[in-house]
Parts: sequence; structure tokens; C-alpha cells
Amino acid sequence: MIILAATPIGNLGDASRRLIETLERAEVIAAEDTRTAAHLLRALAVENRPKLLALHEHNELERAAEIVQLARETDVVVLTDAGMPAISDPGYPLVAEAARAGVTVTAIPGPSAVLTALAVSGLPTDRFTFEGFIPRKGRARWFAALATEQRTMVFFESPHRVGESLRDLAAAFGAERRVAVCRELTKLHEEVVRGTAEEVAQRFAEGARGEFCIVVEGAAETAADADASLEQVLELVASGIRLKEASAEVAAATGLSRRDLYEAALARRSR
Repeated sequence: MIILAATPIGNLGDASRRLIETLERAEVIAAEDTRTAAHLLRALAVENRPKLLALHEHNELERAAEIVQLARETDVVVLTDAGMPAISDPGYPLVAEAARAGVTVTAIPGPSAVLTALAVSGLPTDRFTFEGFIPRKGRARWFAALATEQRTMVFFESPHRVGESLRDLAAAFGAERRVAVCRELTKLHEEVVRGTAEEVAQRFAEGARGEFCIVVEGAAETAADADASLEQVLELVASGIRLKEASAEVAAATGLSRRDLYEAALARRSR
């Protein structure tokens, strides 16, 4: 089988007993960086020296079939540099290929920068979305598309671009949107800076060292305008969409009752 093994995101003390036992028995490890994997084995006092295969963003599409075939014969442990494989790290193409080939995939749960940042952010945790790394180009437009997202959002960002990204975030989401910037989670210099988008943008305007998770409050829920929504339904109908489908589409986007929109549209058309 293929074993996705979560590794510490900073503090080595977070390595689980199950992880260490699995590494002790492993015959093959597919690692994002074989040097980092070798260092982890030494740091955890694992005496086993399994075969190390490189599996990173530049070769994972080509190596997926090879590793899946290998997993038919022996267990293959998959490691990334930190955290859970396949989550903004190599692993997804491998798991997809294994699923197609009918090869078992399991996971050793463990540290997650996403959940750790969310938990310490002080922002709502009941509903959230992970948006991965903030793009290098087109940030303003990308943030604008997320400005009405009502769930708490979690992003990754590099230390070199965090200042510019927070500036663009504040412009798109509004200066008063609540944000928590989590830096170096579980490490010696862990820091969580909470404030408005404008405040944290100013705080990190010159950037900073370390690894960053940015947690952002979702947009406030706004009551949909029933009259405006009805006009949207009628415009869709005028474009050729059936009334039932138009009502359902607008209802899904606004949270209004599909039935109420349908009946209101019928009443308007009968005048």
C-alpha cells in the first residue's frame, strides 16, 4: 500500500509514535526531498535506512505510475518536507493514480499548518476554506474573487511576498476585515499577530523571516435584495433559461427561497 505520513511542521516533538514505528519498518520512502527525509530519520533516532526515492513537484506526474506499481509489492511511505503529503505538497497525482489502479492508500495523521493556524487564529472555525498559496501574479483579481466568501479562509505565503500580499488583501477585503498572521508555527520563534487587515499589512510591510499562514475572517452575511433577485430571475428567463432553472440558480446564489422566487416571477409575468 501507499502510506501518506504527516511529519512535524516545526517541533520534532510532534512526531507521533506511529510515524516513528512506520519509519523504522519502512523499506521504501518516496520523499519530496531525500536529504530532508534522511535528516528526519537521524533526528528521530530511526536506525532503519530504507531506499529513498525522490517525489517532488517536477517529477511526480512521471513517477506516480512507477511508485504505484512498486506499492503492489511493498509498502511505500510518502513524506513531504513538513505536514501532510498532498496538501499543497506533492502527493495528489500519486494518490489519484493509486485510486485508478486499485492500490490501497492510507494515512498517518499528524501536524497540519492549516489546522494549527486556524485553531490559534481566534477567528470562526466552524466553516473554513483552505486556498493554498497566494499566487505571485494577479493577486488583486484573485483576492477580489474571494471578497464575498463567508467562510474563514486560510492561505500560505512566502516571507518574501507576505507584505505585498497583505496589502492587496486589505484592498480587496476591506481595511477592517479581521486577520491573523501566523508565523513559524510550533517553532522557537512562533508568532501570531491578530488585527485588522490594515494593521497586519502595516506590521509586515517590510516582510519577515519564517513560514507564514494567513487566516482571514469571512465576509459578513448580507440579506439578499428580493426585488433585485427577482430581476435576476427575469433576466435569465429572457435569455432563454427556463423559469424553474432560473429560480433555482438565483436561489442558490442568494439564499432566498426558490419557490418564492418562482411564484414572484410568475406573478410578475401575469400582469
